[in-house]
Amino acid sequence: MEKFITDKIQDEAIKDLGELVGIASYNGPAEPKAPFGKGPKAALDKAMELATNLGFKTHEDPDGYYGYADIGEGKETFGIVGHLDEVPAGNIDDWTVDPYKLTIKDDKLFGRGTQDDKGPTIAAIYAIKAILDKGYKFNKKIRVIFGTDEEILWRCLAEYNKKEDPIDLGIAPDAEFPLIYAEKGLQQSYLTGPGSTELNLDLENAFNAVPGKAVYNGPKQAEVLAALKKYDFAADQKDGEIEVHGKSVHAMNAPEGTNAVVRLAMALADVFPDIKVLQFLRAFGEDANATNLLGDVSDEVSGKLTFNISSLKITPEESRMQIDMRIPVKIDHDQLIKQVSDAVGKYGMKYENFDYVAPLYVPTDSELVKTLMQTYQDLTGDTESKPAISGGATFARTMHNCVAFGGMLPTTPDFMHQANENWSKADMLKAMEIFAEAIYRLCV
Repeated sequence: MEKFITDKIQDEAIKDLGELVGIASYNGPAEPKAPFGKGPKAALDKAMELATNLGFKTHEDPDGYYGYADIGEGKETFGIVGHLDEVPAGNIDDWTVDPYKLTIKDDKLFGRGTQDDKGPTIAAIYAIKAILDKGYKFNKKIRVIFGTDEEILWRCLAEYNKKEDPIDLGIAPDAEFPLIYAEKGLQQSYLTGPGSTELNLDLENAFNAVPGKAVYNGPKQAEVLAALKKYDFAADQKDGEIEVHGKSVHAMNAPEGTNAVVRLAMALADVFPDIKVLQFLRAFGEDANATNLLGDVSDEVSGKLTFNISSLKITPEESRMQIDMRIPVKIDHDQLIKQVSDAVGKYGMKYENFDYVAPLYVPTDSELVKTLMQTYQDLTGDTESKPAISGGATFARTMHNCVAFGGMLPTTPDFMHQANENWSKADMLKAMEIFAEAIYRLCV
């Protein structure tokens, strides 16, 4: 195999990555032509500048939602779908370097976005440049698409899909090698029901996390403690509060967690038997696959449904829960929602939609998946890893015939969304080599 990535190419890629890391591009207040704030817009402007300098033909959405960079010609379009927005740095004191200045230390690239997703996006762009530097021409148009709202609601690519023609095949370099061919559908919703004057409860958490603790400061604490003990749920009492202990994990892995909100609600149901939402939660129990509620919801491609109840509010006016479902790729979405609505209706509750992202499924015997897998295996020698399924979500699912491919190796430590986010130069180099060979095989 021809070696595409030279030290010079990687050095140039790192230089441009530094330009993007230097821009704090987390979501902020909307401004004219900057729907997600100054930071994502500045990163988009910079990406357009960098791509233009490399010889790409660029287009920036006049409303500021997205941009893309094209090179090559052909009847088909191969897409590379990345994102330039990022999560905030968090507590700066937790960082050993400036999160918004690319710092090379111990042959690692430190800075917010180095793994997620500025680093892999730049790596893919320079993989394209490396092929061109060898004198090859592409038999397809290659389009690098830059999103600016991946960390929030994906409004950037919703706008892209309204305004632009679809790609024919592609990759999203925002996950892990070898590739993800199936991503479960993501449904976030509310369940609402009657309120109660017996109990006021406010347990609010993010949709996409299993709550690791739940604090109760209401009445009848002795009875609640006794009920928790009956169920053998870990809890302690201090300063007039009961804290129920669980284990927090991402909602896509809900069965691996311990839901403290559900555990508290099950105990409260014993103490307050007339509150319908609590009776529902006791019946639901700790089965994060929702078999108590819905029976077996699964398919042979992507496994079982996951069903996470992250929040519970009870006021005199209403009760309200947040739920996060990761839906197997072959399950009919509308039929599942009807099942949920019917099941909760027995407890006087109603289903309300919040947000839905359709699943991804590209068969493993497709030319795209077979080519990408063979490329990965040839360049790494890893013949044990298999195409994966995920309960998570990448931009791949917004595009036709697209899979998540890299940019992290299976051995790369995960620093995404964390302090001291970094990507080793060695892992970046290997990712660039894999990207270049894959693009060569698919587009040359």
